Amino acid sequence: MDGMNHSVVSEFVFLGLTNSWEIQLLLFVFSFLFYFASMMGNLIIVFTVTLDANLHSPMYFLLANLSVIDMAFCSITAPKMIRDIFKRHKAISFWGCITQIFFSHAVGGTEMVLLIARAFDRYVAICKPLHYLTIMSPRMCLFFLVTAWIIGLIHSVGQLVFVVDLPFCGPNVLDSFYCDLPRLLSLACTDTQELQFKVTVNSGLISVGSFVLLVISYIFILFTVWKPSSGGSSKALSTLSAHITVVVLFFGPLMFFYTWPSPTAHLDKYLAIFDAILTPFLNPVIYTLRNKEMKVAMKRLCSGLVHYRKIS
Repeated sequence: MDGMNHSVVSEFVFLGLTNSWEIQLLLFVFSFLFYFASMMGNLIIVFTVTLDANLHSPMYFLLANLSVIDMAFCSITAPKMIRDIFKRHKAISFWGCITQIFFSHAVGGTEMVLLIARAFDRYVAICKPLHYLTIMSPRMCLFFLVTAWIIGLIHSVGQLVFVVDLPFCGPNVLDSFYCDLPRLLSLACTDTQELQFKVTVNSGLISVGSFVLLVISYIFILFTVWKPSSGGSSKALSTLSAHITVVVLFFGPLMFFYTWPSPTAHLDKYLAIFDAILTPFLNPVIYTLRNKEMKVAMKRLCSGLVHYRKIS
């Protein structure tokens, strides 16, 4: 067969989350509210960091970029999932499916690297405070950002380069609400066992490896903070606890997807909802509630907007 990807299957059909109308309504309200809240929360962080000169530091530069990534990540699958909840025929085109997988892996890989960059930023700030501004220069911050996107794109392309040429001649039903690479490979009309193993190793290694690296770095930082000679330990612990919480929330579902031998379909799908909608919502909540500088900056921004409206 010449051009094996030009096969009978032109679209894939999602089974969705449930057929119960009551649960569908609950999921619609839940998903819509959390998606809206996550977009607004992350937008507020981006605007606050951009407009407040007191937050023009490496830590908040990385935080603002993580918020942009969170908005992109939850927008890859959530809008279509919300739109499809009440539909009987939940379908996506072949190239729409490939595009969804590409962006989910690219953005996910980028976020992993940025989380590592944030851990490095906190390490330098706590362990080498006198050299912080020299090491975490604007050039270094830009280097982290560009490197993160390059690694994310390479990871995503590396996952998909062999998939687009696979033959898909039926069936075309995915027991999910989004395009997932392991499930897509299982529908190919050829033996994909070796390719599935490569995908699992690729995604599993990058997620588990990043998580282990982050855990080791935060343990090292915590030991430094707990030394009797270290000052400002309560503020550092508060910041670190927020970072560690976000890391666990992000990597937990990912490691389950790619390292658990045979997760049940329902658990897999509901963990995906958590990763796609809840985690991007919780990130701004955690960062703002546990960070006095962010709360003060947001109050300053609100006061400035109120004052501007009174003048105008």
